[in-house]
Amino acid sequence: MRTCRYQYIATNTAIGEAGALLMGPTQSVRLFHDHLLVKEPGTTAVTPWHQDQPYYNVEGHLNVSLWIPVDPVPVENSLKLIAGSHATGQWYMPRTFLHGEARWFPEGSLPEMPSMDENTDILQWGLEPGDAIAFHFLTLHAAEGNSHMEHRRRAYSIRLLGDDMVHAPRAWKTSPHFPGLQKELKAGAPMDHRLFPVLWTSTRPYVHDIVIFKDIFNRLQCREKHGISQ
Repeated sequence: MRTCRYQYIATNTAIGEAGALLMGPTQSVRLFHDHLLVKEPGTTAVTPWHQDQPYYNVEGHLNVSLWIPVDPVPVENSLKLIAGSHATGQWYMPRTFLHGEARWFPEGSLPEMPSMDENTDILQWGLEPGDAIAFHFLTLHAAEGNSHMEHRRRAYSIRLLGDDMVHAPRAWKTSPHFPGLQKELKAGAPMDHRLFPVLWTSTRPYVHDIVIFKDIFNRLQCREKHGISQ
C-alpha cells in the first residue's frame, strides 16, 4: 500500500470494524491487499465469472472483499454475484481473464467454472459512490464492461483477513504476488507479518457507524489515471 490516501482509508476509518462485523467471530482483522479497479468509458471487455480465492496465497474461511464504487454505477455495469456460492467451499480453476490460460493450478486439477443459466440466482445492484458490496473470497462473481461513453467506472477494492486465515505458499506466482514471503512465513502460519497490518482488534469497541462507506468515498475523491479492471 504505497498511496497515502488509500493507506489512510485502510488504517484510519471503520473499514476494519466493518470487516469484523461481516466475517463473524474473529478477534482481529488484517489487510490482505487493495487496488483500484478501473473500466474506461466504452469498455466492452467483460470480467468473466471467477472466484478470488484460487489466485491467492492464503487459505481459511474468515475473509471478506469490499467493492466500493467511486463513481455512480448503473446496474448493467455493476458487479454480479451468485448468491450463496461461497457456502459449498468448492474451488474452481482460476484462469487469466483475457485468454483463459491456467497459470496457477495445473490444468485439470480443479473443476471448471459452472455455466450460468436463467435459473442462476444472480445478485446485482445499481450503486452510488460510497455504497459497498461485501463478498467472500469463494463467491462467484463477474462484471460487464462499461457501457457509459463519458464516465469511468472506478471502484476501490480492499480484501480483509480474519483469525483463521493462514499462509498457503504456491509453486507459482500468485496474484497478487508477495516476493520472498515464503522465506519469512511458513506454510500454515497465521498472517502475522508487516505486509498485512492489523486494522481492527476485539479490544476496540464497535462504533456501529452505518454510513462509514460514505466517509470512505469522500476520502477517495481524487483523480486516478491507472487501475485494473473488474
